[in-house]
Amino acid sequence: MSLKKGTGSMELGECTRNPGYQDVEGGGSAAETINADPGEKHDSTYTQIKPYAGMPKEVLLQYSSQARYRVPREILFWLTVACTLVLVALTITVIALSPRCLQWWQSSPVYQVYPRSFKDTNGDGVGDLKGIQEQLDHFLYLNIKSVWISPFYRSPMKDFGYDVEDFRAIDPLFGTMQDFEELLAEMHNKGLKLIMDFIPNHTSDRHRWFNLSRTRDPHYKDYYVWTDCNATAPRPNNWVSVFGNSSWTYDDVRGQCYLHQFLKEQPDLNFRNPNVYKEMTDIIHFWLEKGVDGFRMDAVKHMLEATHLRDEPQVDPNKPESVKTEFDLHHDYTYTQLGLHDLLRSWRAVLDVYSREPGKYRFMVMESYDYQEVEKTMMYYGTPLVRESDFPFNFYLLYLPQNTSGLWVKDLVHLWMANMPKGKWPNWVVGNHDKPRIASSAGQTYIRVINMLLLTLPGTPTTYYGEEIGMENINVTDRQIQDPAGKYNASASRDPERSPMQWSGDMNAGFNIKTNITWLPVHPDYRSVNVEVQKKDEGSVLAQYRFLNTLRQSELPLHRGWFCYVHADASVFSYLRELDGLDRAFLIVLNFGKESATTDLSSVRELPDQLKVLMSTNQINNGKVLQKSRILTEAGEGLVIRYSTHTWFNPNHPEQCYVSEKACYLSAMDILYKC
Repeated sequence: MSLKKGTGSMELGECTRNPGYQDVEGGGSAAETINADPGEKHDSTYTQIKPYAGMPKEVLLQYSSQARYRVPREILFWLTVACTLVLVALTITVIALSPRCLQWWQSSPVYQVYPRSFKDTNGDGVGDLKGIQEQLDHFLYLNIKSVWISPFYRSPMKDFGYDVEDFRAIDPLFGTMQDFEELLAEMHNKGLKLIMDFIPNHTSDRHRWFNLSRTRDPHYKDYYVWTDCNATAPRPNNWVSVFGNSSWTYDDVRGQCYLHQFLKEQPDLNFRNPNVYKEMTDIIHFWLEKGVDGFRMDAVKHMLEATHLRDEPQVDPNKPESVKTEFDLHHDYTYTQLGLHDLLRSWRAVLDVYSREPGKYRFMVMESYDYQEVEKTMMYYGTPLVRESDFPFNFYLLYLPQNTSGLWVKDLVHLWMANMPKGKWPNWVVGNHDKPRIASSAGQTYIRVINMLLLTLPGTPTTYYGEEIGMENINVTDRQIQDPAGKYNASASRDPERSPMQWSGDMNAGFNIKTNITWLPVHPDYRSVNVEVQKKDEGSVLAQYRFLNTLRQSELPLHRGWFCYVHADASVFSYLRELDGLDRAFLIVLNFGKESATTDLSSVRELPDQLKVLMSTNQINNGKVLQKSRILTEAGEGLVIRYSTHTWFNPNHPEQCYVSEKACYLSAMDILYKC
């Protein structure tokens, strides 16, 4: 660098060496041009042929405007824009064509925990919340994500928690609110969802609201259903309780009768009083704020009753004296009254507000035994315009033991599928805390095939604790009866299906290892029928349940594919599970008969001639190759057969097939799309 004094400025004396920096026209060098006297006239157009490193901005702009540089740059720019638009359009298309992802309550079975009987940690003989927390890994082992816990509210326990004294408190028998919060947090840490029982129809007669209502407190006097009656014969009408006898009881304090559709210690709330509705809605908010993932709404069909209080029509009008049970009346004025679904849909809207957070969907299921009136049950799904429950519990498989045959099972399945609104999600229940265990009512021979049915049908199965190991009812003597219903009528006791969970062959089946106390007797078979023993046996009921549940969640045809009937007879019920576009499908063959059967499916041309058994409930038959014209099953045996196909059954037999939301599989991109 040199400073030229005559010009009053600093100029470049030595330039960057660059072979491309050549002489300009006229014979002078580029360096000379730069160092030329400013007063000297020359051509100001820069004619350098090649760019060079370190060139100034002005030189760069000279080159950038040349066609050989500008055109490629513009091509690259518009290619980038085009590619971006294509990617955006492709993303929008994929999103628009993709079916909805399954929610957590659709992808996993619901497992019912009866807290009194699940696990006792403090040695008092009654299960508790800490016991549930201690056994959370059992759900993970089974690949279960949804856990429904029966009531643990503060309660005098006249109906074992379904008579609630305080909806915002935990009964000390089960633990504390801190125990609940720790249980919920640990469940969420493990990816589990907690479904609570919500009991809107009634409270305990020890509830603060009832005590204020019976003293005619101005705010609470109409919180319950009261009417004038005679203290010596308190029957304002012929309404009958679920537990038998009159639905009315005279209260000495108020001097009137109150309605109770269950025990007299369970007075019915008056939902025609808007304050009652607000109170119960606030309780829903309370538990949602705690973080619970959903509710099972108990006994919802009883929530409203006709205000005129007329007698209900008798099933047999010629025998008025025979009205003693709920089955002796047509419940035109006490069940499923006008306005009920409006109440339930408003609660659905509350849950929807809490469901807006991603991954925090709040689930709602209804409990309503409607027996032959299946159309009433279907109303709990809501309408095409207004959502209600995610599904009402389907109790029709509870009738399965009445007739063990393939045709009967198909009829029970079809009863739900044929009546369910289009596009809704089915569910299946074979046992709960109010009904005999399926292993006892149907027989131990059928427990494996029933579990296979549950876990291969479309929709959400519900498993009552112990069904995964084949627990049976216990025998309870009159002196051992704990159930209030059983104390009224020993044959109606629900104690047999509520015995302690059988965890191991240790003392009290591992239910209580601190003291030799259990609130109900442990089943005498606990040393051979328990979780610990069955974990070690690959052919056990537990192992097969776990395998089927894992298969269900890993295979698209099983958890969201088509369901198609292919065969039913006196012994066998058989169906297909397939997904359009996917080259594998499943044939399920279930023998509910009393003897072995050979099934001929040669008329089903979509099936290959040879079929290989993926799993049999009779372990010795795993891997067998069968001819579709001769599929042999023993009584109580079920087969899961996986086969390859490019010809699907459902397009040619739409009247035999069902799917909740149709989807197709695109193998080239490994995605599902609406079709």
